[in-house]
Amino acid sequence: MSQTVDRALSILPLLAEGPADLGQVAGRLGVHKSTALRLLRTLHEHGIVHRQPDQRYRLGARLFALAQQAVENLDVREIAHPHLVELNERCGHTVHLAVHEENEVLYLDKVESRYPVRMYSRVGKPVAITVAAVAKLLLADLPEPERRAVAGRLDYPMYTPRSTPGPDAFLKELAKVREQGWASDLGGHEKSINCVAAPVRGTDGRVIAAMSVSAPNVVVSADELLRLLPLVRRTADAISREYSGNTPPNPLTNTPPNTPTKETSS
Repeated sequence: MSQTVDRALSILPLLAEGPADLGQVAGRLGVHKSTALRLLRTLHEHGIVHRQPDQRYRLGARLFALAQQAVENLDVREIAHPHLVELNERCGHTVHLAVHEENEVLYLDKVESRYPVRMYSRVGKPVAITVAAVAKLLLADLPEPERRAVAGRLDYPMYTPRSTPGPDAFLKELAKVREQGWASDLGGHEKSINCVAAPVRGTDGRVIAAMSVSAPNVVVSADELLRLLPLVRRTADAISREYSGNTPPNPLTNTPPNTPTKETSS
């Protein structure tokens, strides 16, 4: 292991015992204060440690957030998988579970379609973030300033004529998804593929994952796929209940969505 990495990681158990000043950190590492300060500054820039007003250092919130995210992602996949299998057995189409990590939305689990014609996807593969239904759900749940920041830095490839053309259209779509509580991609990434998705919520009602059903339009039309939305939402709600131990509140809307109608993904 790199000596620098080893020293930086050695700081964390010390700070887990409580706040420590620069001298204490340098003493524990057996290095000069300037070396310890350089390591602490790097960790501080990444939110792993936090410098208090009294100049002592403690573990930072980013470290706890990363740990919590890792636990949630592992747990939600284990909890969700039997529900995804059951949904696949009922509808026959490809079922996905996705999460938002750093700047990407990734497939965390997949149950393959039972039909010979199916969509291509792979667990661990990033989704087309500006058009994918699961990505819309995950990003729509972000606080507004964060949503706007994300929308502003994304690229907007026009995969098909129905792809999201730019940040204004994307923010409008996210607002719609946030209000209605579900999302779709009707030919936005591939002309022949449609998808409907519903959110999986944690104990605080925030979206921790999104699940979807996808199918080629040679197997099922967009309108037929949208009629599966109640089943998809019930499955997502069941995962949410099992994950959190209760029925999590929806912080975005207190009213049930209207019966879905066909929409575009932009």
